[in-house]
Amino acid sequence: MIAALRRIWGLMYRHFCLYRRSWPRLLELAYWPTLELLIWGFTAKFVVQGHADLPVRAAGALIGGVLLWEVALRAQMGVTISFLEEIWSRNLGHVFVSPLRPREMVFALLGVSVMRSLAGLAPAAVIAFLLYDFNVFTFGPALILFMLNLFLMGWWLALGVISLLFRYGASAEALAWTLAFGLTPVACVFYPASILPGWLRPVADALPAAHIFTGMRSALYRHVTDFSQLGIAFGLNGIWMAAAAMIFAAQFRAARRNGALVTIGE
Repeated sequence: MIAALRRIWGLMYRHFCLYRRSWPRLLELAYWPTLELLIWGFTAKFVVQGHADLPVRAAGALIGGVLLWEVALRAQMGVTISFLEEIWSRNLGHVFVSPLRPREMVFALLGVSVMRSLAGLAPAAVIAFLLYDFNVFTFGPALILFMLNLFLMGWWLALGVISLLFRYGASAEALAWTLAFGLTPVACVFYPASILPGWLRPVADALPAAHIFTGMRSALYRHVTDFSQLGIAFGLNGIWMAAAAMIFAAQFRAARRNGALVTIGE
């Protein structure tokens, strides 16, 4: 019995060591419960305080928020999962032995992201129409601006995740699934930024998503396209994209010098 307990403890200790040496794995333990509490806690506060004028409008804002936020999530996941496929198949080193330039790889990943996102969102839009009588084309031509902004946000988030993969290797893989979801409470997808505590509002204002979804609610409630909010979102996306591109370039150069392009999946 003692020998069996030692063997069981030995295997458990191995996993404890993984968490002790990897902050992304440790963060993931409390990540989802905290995230769910924040999202639905703020949403409940939005509904209870009567900020939603009519139940129908509140339902439209929730369904529209879900559909549009999926654009950013799918855009980010489309890039990072495609990049992880190269790591999982031990193909990343082979890719960069070829004449392929880093920017060409990035553009290829962005193209795959667009195809994956549109293929995944089309059925969701049909289901929203058939089951909930919500037509995503209610937004009119502004839908293109909403989606373009959200694609841009998903892409700079993806570049940030890839940079972390270059820096921390396989231990940062969990961030590919969780980073964009973690921004949901301050992205103001289901409620306005005024619901957030005062100290958290500047964080929301620094993200394009909060301005995009303010514009979405304006289009749903008042049937008016708020171009000022969309302009702010485009400006913030440009700033974040430039920062993410510089970090990506720096981490790629460091990974190439350190040989991490070959060993990143090990």
